[in-house]
Amino acid sequence: MSDRMPEHSWSTVAEAVADGLHIASGDKVGVFLTDAGSFAIVESFCAAVYRRGAVPHVLLTDERLDTLGLRFASSEVLESPSAIEMASLRESDVHVSFRGMLPPAGLEGFSEPEVATRVAALRRAKGQVSSARWEKGRWALVRVPTREWSEFIGVCPDVLFEEFFAGCLMDWSGALPAWQALAERIDQADTLRIISSDTDLSLGVTGRRAVVFAGEANWPDGEIATAPLDDRVDGHIVFSEPFYFAGERVEGLRLDFEDGLVKEVNATTGSALATALLDTDDGSRRVGELGIGLNAGMRTMTGDLLFDEKILGTAHIALGRAYPQCGGTNQSSLHWDIVKDLRPSSGGGAGSILLDGVPIIENGLPTW
Repeated sequence: MSDRMPEHSWSTVAEAVADGLHIASGDKVGVFLTDAGSFAIVESFCAAVYRRGAVPHVLLTDERLDTLGLRFASSEVLESPSAIEMASLRESDVHVSFRGMLPPAGLEGFSEPEVATRVAALRRAKGQVSSARWEKGRWALVRVPTREWSEFIGVCPDVLFEEFFAGCLMDWSGALPAWQALAERIDQADTLRIISSDTDLSLGVTGRRAVVFAGEANWPDGEIATAPLDDRVDGHIVFSEPFYFAGERVEGLRLDFEDGLVKEVNATTGSALATALLDTDDGSRRVGELGIGLNAGMRTMTGDLLFDEKILGTAHIALGRAYPQCGGTNQSSLHWDIVKDLRPSSGGGAGSILLDGVPIIENGLPTW
C-alpha cells in the first residue's frame, strides 16, 4: 500500500461501488485511474469485479500527464479527446473512474490568459469523454482522498479520510425515504431560490424531475439534483470559498444571470479561467444542474467539487451539460459544478434554499 494511503481497508468501498453498479458475471468493466498513488482502491475494486465473474480493464490516465499536455501540446491536441479512453468507454458495459485528489501542479511560464485558454481547450476534450460516459447506463466516479491533498488544504488527513468513508458507506436505505419525499416536493414545484447576504438566485424547475443520488454513481454520494429550465435562471450567486477546477484555483466567483444566461462573470482569483470555460460552446453559459447536498457525514469544505457538493448545508449549480434523467435539455461539453456553502461558518454567511417560498434549507440547516 502506498504511503499516501491511510491504514484502512479499501475493500468495503470497492464492494459498495460494485454493488451500486450491479456488476455481474460477463460484464466488461472499464476503469480509469487518475493517480498512480491511489492504486490500492483500484486493486480492491478489481478483486470485487473478478469475484462477480466480470472482467476489469484498467487505464492509467494520471492527471500529471494532463499537466505535461498543457505545457507542451498544441491546441489541436489539447482539444482532441483521448482515442484510447473513448475506445474503452465504447467497449465496456460498465465504467468507473477513480480520481485521486492531487494538488495543482501549476503552469510556469504561461500568462493567466494563456493558462485559461489552454485549460479550457483540454476541458473541451475531457467533456467529450464525460459525455460518452454519461451515455452508458452504468457508470460511477470515485473521488479518492490523499494525504497530499489534506496537506495542501491544511486539513488533518484523518478528518479527510474519515469523512470519505462516512460519505461512501452511510445507511442509504435509511436515508432514502426522507430524500425521496424531498425530491417529490421539488418535482411539484415551480421555483427554487438560493439566498444569502451575497446571493439571490432564482431557478425555474416546472416540469423537471429531481433525482436522488444515493450510493450509485458518485462516491462519496448523497445529493438531490434537478435541471433548471434553460431560460428561467435569474439573479446572482457568489461562491466565496476557494476551490479548484482543472488544477486551477478560483476564489470569490460571482455569476450574474438573466433569462437563463450568465451575463457577467467576476472573480478575485481565476477570472480569466472562468470566462474561458463559459465560452466553451453555446450551452456553457446556462445552468444544466441544480444540486442540494444531503450527506451529514461530510462536513469539511475541501476545495474539491466532488467532495464539497455532497455536504449537507450546501447547494451547487453546474454550468453546461444537463442530466437528461432530470428532464434537462441543455447540451454542452462542459459540466462545471460549483458549490455554495450556506452554513453560518461559510465566507458568505448563512443562507437558505426556498422551494416556492418555503425554506428547505434555512441558515444552512435542513427543514424537511
